Amino acid sequence: MAGNNGGPWGGGGGSDGDDRNRGGDRGNDNRRPGPEGGRSEIDDLMKKGQEQLRVLMGGRGGNGSGPGGPTGGEPFPTRTVVGIGFVVAFIAWIAASFYTVRPEEQSVELFLGEFSSTGGPGLNFAPWPLVTYEVEAVTRENTEDIGVGRGGQRGDAGLMLTTDENIVDIDFQVVWNISNLEHFKFNLADGQQTVRAVSEAAMREIIAQSELSPILNRDRELIADTVTILIQSTLDSYESGINIVRVNLDRADPPSEVIDAFRDVQAAEQERDRLERQADAYANRVLAGARGEAAQVLEEAEGYRARVVNEAQGEASRFLAVLTEYRLAPEVTRKRLYLETMERVLGDVNKVILDDNGSGNGQGVVPYLPLNELRRNTTTAEN
Repeated sequence: MAGNNGGPWGGGGGSDGDDRNRGGDRGNDNRRPGPEGGRSEIDDLMKKGQEQLRVLMGGRGGNGSGPGGPTGGEPFPTRTVVGIGFVVAFIAWIAASFYTVRPEEQSVELFLGEFSSTGGPGLNFAPWPLVTYEVEAVTRENTEDIGVGRGGQRGDAGLMLTTDENIVDIDFQVVWNISNLEHFKFNLADGQQTVRAVSEAAMREIIAQSELSPILNRDRELIADTVTILIQSTLDSYESGINIVRVNLDRADPPSEVIDAFRDVQAAEQERDRLERQADAYANRVLAGARGEAAQVLEEAEGYRARVVNEAQGEASRFLAVLTEYRLAPEVTRKRLYLETMERVLGDVNKVILDDNGSGNGQGVVPYLPLNELRRNTTTAEN
């Protein structure tokens, strides 16, 4: 019985084995905590954290029971959580990679920070993070006001010098949009400041070539068109990708400090112009009269010359005709010339002719009788 109680090798052997086992247990109970004991505490903390996370994710907690317990189920994170995280990450990537461009907008896509392509209106795809994008409104009209400071106050940017050494204060507005988004983004540091600087320089150049009066009156539209062309050509030389829509010349006046004196000068100039026009009208009138009189005198002189020449030619022709007749009949011609001469000389003389045969004594002498006076008195009485 004793052998059976001691096992196959006898009771003593069994007792010794039990003593060794108990001794071993006592040895284990008397060990000091070491590195293995510290890892065990850390594992317990991690398991508790995993348990709490499983509960939050919809799992079931417990002391070793159920699929989420520390002694059963899959280790954290589970396949479901990993799948959900992958789906969430994929959705976030899709959301970051697809973008929409409105009809008035355009986009530029950058591959690792360098320009890749441009995107048009609609849905576009830029695989993030390798490709990023920037969207800008390209058809929207942007305005840049020059000459008016903030709050509507006057600024020095509008003071410009004309070619006749006058100062004019100009307010103008530049309306622009984007024609090439790639050039606008990568060739300019600041598009708005570039437009402002180029516009101000162009306006100063045009004003420096113009006089003050045309700027204030008739040439404002011409100046606006010329400035528009100059600004556009300058920006095109920069490859800026900017299109100038129009330039509005809102105001062109003398500086406020001298505007009263300038108005006085303008009034004086207008009075001078009025007097000059009156003087020109009088000069034209007098000059026209003098020219008419000169033309009349010339015409009269021309007529007199023609008349005298014709009369001289007629007298010469008549003399030649008389000479021819005189050579044919000298006596007859001589008597005819005498009678014609006497008729011409005595034709207008108030005369009385007496017949020498009427006296009866043959001498032709009669007492003096003022027949001329009697005749003159008779004519006066009749009148």
